[in-house]
Amino acid sequence: MEFGRRRPLLRVRGRSIAWLPPLLLLAGVILLDFNTGAHFRIITWIVLVPGIAAAICGVWTTAAYSLLSLVTYVVVDNAWPDQYQAGFGDFLLVALGGALATLAAVVRMRQERQVGHIRDIAETTRRTVLRPLPPRWAGLEHAGVYLAADVDARVGGDFYDIQPSPHGTRVLVGDVQGKGLGAVEAAAALLGTFREAGYHEKDLTTVAERLEIRMLRHRSHTAALGRADGDRFATAVLIAFPEDSPEAIDVTNFGHEPPLAVGPRGVRELPSGDGAPLGLGDLAGGLPPVHRLPLAADETLLLVTDGVTEARDGPGEFYQLTREVTRAVAADPGRAEPRRLVRRVRDGVLRHTAGRLEDDTTIFAVRRLTGPGGAPGPGDASDPRDASGPGAVPGSGGVPGPGDVAGI
Repeated sequence: MEFGRRRPLLRVRGRSIAWLPPLLLLAGVILLDFNTGAHFRIITWIVLVPGIAAAICGVWTTAAYSLLSLVTYVVVDNAWPDQYQAGFGDFLLVALGGALATLAAVVRMRQERQVGHIRDIAETTRRTVLRPLPPRWAGLEHAGVYLAADVDARVGGDFYDIQPSPHGTRVLVGDVQGKGLGAVEAAAALLGTFREAGYHEKDLTTVAERLEIRMLRHRSHTAALGRADGDRFATAVLIAFPEDSPEAIDVTNFGHEPPLAVGPRGVRELPSGDGAPLGLGDLAGGLPPVHRLPLAADETLLLVTDGVTEARDGPGEFYQLTREVTRAVAADPGRAEPRRLVRRVRDGVLRHTAGRLEDDTTIFAVRRLTGPGGAPGPGDASDPRDASGPGAVPGSGGVPGPGDVAGI
């Protein structure tokens, strides 16, 4: 058993073959030493074997190769006449090289465990901020993807959630200004408020007010701590799916990217953000109004953060979201389905940027369920319980890993 948990670097059909390269090198050194002549001995190169093992194998495998290299050196060197033997000096070199390689493997394995622990913490943080959501919940079918600009961070200031309530289902998508832990804290504060206010408050305007107040309180707290991010704000779109209007939605936009209504008949851009971002409402003289807008049963609502609309290619051209989605739906109306739509935008952004994202990127698509699956059930709008439980798995709910599409 290898020392510490790790993910093997070389695998074939699920089995690790990290032990193979050092073994091939060992065999190659032996063959070359016997075939290069007495005046050009290369048996000392066997010291490379434990060095290679230290880079790709575990501690015990590296130690085994160190011992095997030392024994092989003695056997092969003694097979030559005395005048051509490499001698005791090279024996010490091979022994020292094996010891240092084993020590290097110990250090590497400890670092890998530490990095794994940090990633576990980041994953826990991600699941705390962006809780898992069932793919069909609260009368809605949805899919979402979150792509972190820093692939090791796994979490940033983008956020989204669905909150069922006795007053209809509410959806929130947003982007906190800035990066780092400060943005994560602000996103968590806003989501916490949304989950409470979105359930208890009947009026969407009141939910918007609660979000604005929470952002101001969060800024006041960070400023009191003397932190430099005391002026942080967030753009967001707050949406309600009213039960009394099955082909309409209520939308209030806090300076966020305008949502797109995507359906078999084409793509419509909903009104853009006519209000200030959360935390800056006093500068605009109040909160943005709530608009009631038509949304057909076969239309999907597509919401993105500026990581999509500001994605650039090599020459600096922006990704044309509306144009690309329009082309995709015109070629195949079935691409308006949430999972396929999110996957299409994700692949388009990554292709456009050649995989080099400059900002955290969130793509979220949602539409009403129709037919038998559209009836409320446990965890739907009539159920006050949180459905983010063991049944919500990565890639099937609201918390996909970087590059994974929820529900796909």
